[in-house]
Amino acid sequence: MLTSDILDTFRGLLDEAKASGDREPTAMNLATSDASGRVHSRIVLLKGIDEHGLRFHTNRESAKGREIAEHPQVALCFHWKQIREGVQVRFEGCVQRLDDAESDAYFASRPRGSQIGAWASKQSQTLPDRQTFEERVAHFEQEFAGRDVPRPPHWGGYLMKPDRVEFWYGATFRLHERIVHDQDDSRWSTRMLYP
Repeated sequence: MLTSDILDTFRGLLDEAKASGDREPTAMNLATSDASGRVHSRIVLLKGIDEHGLRFHTNRESAKGREIAEHPQVALCFHWKQIREGVQVRFEGCVQRLDDAESDAYFASRPRGSQIGAWASKQSQTLPDRQTFEERVAHFEQEFAGRDVPRPPHWGGYLMKPDRVEFWYGATFRLHERIVHDQDDSRWSTRMLYP
């Protein structure tokens, strides 16, 4: 479980990033690895954080979904260049699926176009041409016309439970400040790192 100190620090920085005019302050880099050990990264959006961890949602049949199923140890990184002298927050830990009720609730809150897109996209699979995708979008728009769009069975949320958190504060001459929190069993320790 994340400590109140970690949560308060992160939430304060996120509020600063939102106030800075950053177009996507909840954007975070998600790094996963496949069965061969090859590392892959991409941007996903934070959809919640509390003492249990960080939440995000995606197509579970995508490359990242398959990689998480094979190797649930992941890393997340926020980078906010617009605040202070630049700030990064890094989280490392294990991911688990959110339950269907939480995934359903979030999916229901998404714009309808995003809901249709979740059905239409065979995320990470080869797409022969854009027209094929547009035809799939049209198909699902017709299928769900006049009614709510249900959550696809292959789409859902994840909870990343960190056991390591680093706050990185940029400084001139690259004399950055780095504060790391590590969890060992249920206890957290804090230390500084050289930049």
